[in-house]
Amino acid sequence: MTSSSPAPRTDRYRPGLAWFAGVGSLWVFVLVFLGAYTTSTNSGMAFPDWPLSNGSINPPGWLTELDKFAEHSHRLSASFMGLITIAIAVWVHRTDSRIWLRRLALFAVTLVIFQGVVGGLRVLLDARHVNLVNTSVGRLFAMLHACLAQLFVCNLIAIACACSRPWIERSLPVSDGVRRLGVICCGLLFTQLAIAAVLRHSFAGLAIPTFPYSTPDGGLLPAAWSFPVAIHFAHRTMAVVLAGFLVWFCLRIRLDRGAPLLMRSGATLLMVLLGLQITLGAEIIWTFRRVAMTTGHVLVGALTLALAFTLTWLAHRDPINARQE
Repeated sequence: MTSSSPAPRTDRYRPGLAWFAGVGSLWVFVLVFLGAYTTSTNSGMAFPDWPLSNGSINPPGWLTELDKFAEHSHRLSASFMGLITIAIAVWVHRTDSRIWLRRLALFAVTLVIFQGVVGGLRVLLDARHVNLVNTSVGRLFAMLHACLAQLFVCNLIAIACACSRPWIERSLPVSDGVRRLGVICCGLLFTQLAIAAVLRHSFAGLAIPTFPYSTPDGGLLPAAWSFPVAIHFAHRTMAVVLAGFLVWFCLRIRLDRGAPLLMRSGATLLMVLLGLQITLGAEIIWTFRRVAMTTGHVLVGALTLALAFTLTWLAHRDPINARQE
């Protein structure tokens, strides 16, 4: 009898891997939603311990008390996300010949583990106060946790795209201008989401309580300045800059002859998300931070980054593949 050897690695399209990676990149938004809801309801410290919740994986009251449900469901979904990420990495490592993709999958595992540790430190170090910035060490880790979440979203999307049939079997001859503009937009989006993380965890969401103006009498600049006011105003200013670049990016894609229908449709959807995000941002002020509005704003922000990154990543398909030949 002869023992069967594992199938050789190739860069061919594998439907099973493609679908599993796609589901994984969708599940991460469940995690983002639960994290946003936990922060919006101030439930991040529903349990003072970690990795268990009140010393248990099934703590009493988590299905009946809102704050405990928000935090514990976020922890459970994060654990499930970790298992999905490990499974994707193992599958890619065993079957795919592209070294850069295997490294990207390994980075996803490293990132999801590090993200879990940062989330734990957010809980364990919440009691330690930092006088210089008037917040806790735990909340500083919460800001980092929020930023890493966006990086993790992009990482999973990159893997899912690289495993898809269009990436493997079709050319995407998009212009260099679209590629460069996409990179700029992704950088601006990530910066904006980092500012938003600081804003949320600094309780500065209503530091400027009027919109679209900064004062009740129609002033563009705030009447008085403080750190919460400054970070809030920076968020609004960046939103204006970002909106201009995103509109430009979408128009370039729509007019680019090398952009397929999939990318042009994605550009249209990106414009819709931009309009929705601006509306939700305004509603946060007008409804005095209603939970549904703040949670939706965080989720749509992540979706906007995800779609902009997807379009940018697809635009780079041909240069990336050419370097492997």
